[in-house]
Formats: sequence, C-alpha cells, structure tokens
Amino acid sequence: MDIQRKIHLVKATTARAFIPKEFRLVEAFGYTLGGFFLASYDDSPAGVFDELVVIAGIVWNPPTSCAWAARVLVNSKEACHHGRKEVGLPSQTARFSKKITAVPKRKRNRAFGFLDTIGLGTTLSHSEDLVEVKVSEVDGATSADICNIQTRSDESETKFGKWMGPAIKMSLPSFSGNTKYNPNLLKYSCHLHCRVRPVRPAVVSDYLEDEVENTSERNHISQEPFGDERRLSVAVMLSKPIMALQFKGLTMQVEAPVVVHP
Repeated sequence: MDIQRKIHLVKATTARAFIPKEFRLVEAFGYTLGGFFLASYDDSPAGVFDELVVIAGIVWNPPTSCAWAARVLVNSKEACHHGRKEVGLPSQTARFSKKITAVPKRKRNRAFGFLDTIGLGTTLSHSEDLVEVKVSEVDGATSADICNIQTRSDESETKFGKWMGPAIKMSLPSFSGNTKYNPNLLKYSCHLHCRVRPVRPAVVSDYLEDEVENTSERNHISQEPFGDERRLSVAVMLSKPIMALQFKGLTMQVEAPVVVHP
C-alpha cells in the first residue's frame, strides 16, 4: 500500500463548516492543520481500491488532538458502505482515472554555467513520470469531476535518491460520525507501520472552478446534494501546502470506533 499525504494550512472558517459544534478546533492566527491523502490499497477487507481523504482540520482531544475528515472518496461500493455505517465517515463513491506520462526534464550542468548564459552550454536530460489522477464523484448514473491531482516521480534525480526513509510506527487518532448514516460521534485510531520520506507536493487543480463560470451555475451546484460540502472540500485541497510525505510499504490497522460524548 502506498500513500502520499499533503499537509496544509486550512482557514479555520472553512474547517468549522465540517466539524460539529461540540468540538473545539485547534487553530492559530485563523488557521488549522488539514490537507488530504491519496492512497492505493492492494489488500483490504473491501479488496483493491483507491481512496482520497480530505482532512478538514484538527480538533482538541485533551491532552492531545484528533483529525476530522471532511470527505472520503473511494472507488469501491463495499469500502464506501463500510466507511459510512461502521466508521461514521462522510464516504462517497468516486471514479479515479489515472494517466502516467514520461516527461523529459532538462537539468543544467553547473560546470557550463557561463556558457549556458550565452547559449553555448550543454544540458543533461532525463525523464520523470508525471502521474495524473482525475477524481470524479459518482452518484448513481450521474458523476461530477472534482479535481485533478498531479505528482511527479523521479527517484534517481531527487535529493534523497532511492532512499525510502526510516521505518516508523505511529498511531493517528480521529473523530468521525455525525452523519445521516451514523449519527453518533465516534473516535478511532489508525495504526501505521511504513517507511516515510518527504516528497514534492502534489499539484491540485479544481474542476468545479473551471467548469462553473457564471453565478446561476454556481448557485445550481450549491443546491445539489452535498454541493456546499463538495466545494469546501476542494477549498481544503487548494489551501496553502506546508509539507508532503510519502508512505511506502504501508500496513494499516484500524481500530473499531467507540462512541464518545464530548
């Protein structure tokens, strides 16, 4: 299982749209920590599937804190049903369209820096993989394009080479629930064992902004089921990135959620 996680500074006003009033948002100067992670599961109780999880922000759980998911998109009906009913997640079925393109990349040879300035220098060229993932939310026979996520993989030329990072074990506590499928407030933890390293942040583009050009169309989308939540989820993904991490060879165990009373 491989995951890329991107950590953002999210406006507190955006995050509060998702978080129940019973919880206190962890914030400073009008921002909280949120972001998203994009995962491909090659083995799970629901089989093989892809997942995009948008994290609205962090809420207090003294003496620590817990994450709150704004939206979960999966291309598996079984995973969607399990997330909704058992874990209390805001899960929706989606389509993940992937395309990998080899992109030439030119790198200046520093030894010829002066010659480069007058057009006589040489460059070293190599290729890198541009991975594009188009995510579309699916509701029955209809679908809506949500976003496009681009990542570049070029291990041989990165500062870290083929180093996969240290092996770590960690626990990520989260709150969930308060949905029409599971109205209880829940708490659960994900126990992770993987190798982690920093990577170049993914580039996110917004299909909703590209396709909706006038006020009447914007109002139409906002009146659709989950329309506002969809738009705010994309706003989280487009917020200011501060770090991107890659989890390689990840194994994950999710605890059974328990009901909490804030």
